[in-house]
Amino acid sequence: MFEKAIIGMAALRLMSGSIEILAALFILKLNQVEKALLVNSGLAIVGPVILLTTTSIGLLGISDRINLWKIVWIFAGIACIFVGVRK
Repeated sequence: MFEKAIIGMAALRLMSGSIEILAALFILKLNQVEKALLVNSGLAIVGPVILLTTTSIGLLGISDRINLWKIVWIFAGIACIFVGVRK
């Protein structure tokens, strides 16, 4: 039997992948660069949200086994990733 956190994380990743595939098909259907860029911009929001949510679920799943400072360091690392990507 899988842990609840694992099921939640996998479900979010499956949903994210499905959204990406549907967006790719939609871009092909639109067949216009301007509209494709709009769809792609919308996907730019999905990725970080899924990353944060999946990480949060995973941390909640192990929160009883690690201390608070390790959780803070993990979120600090994620923040560094976002800052590095945005700059």
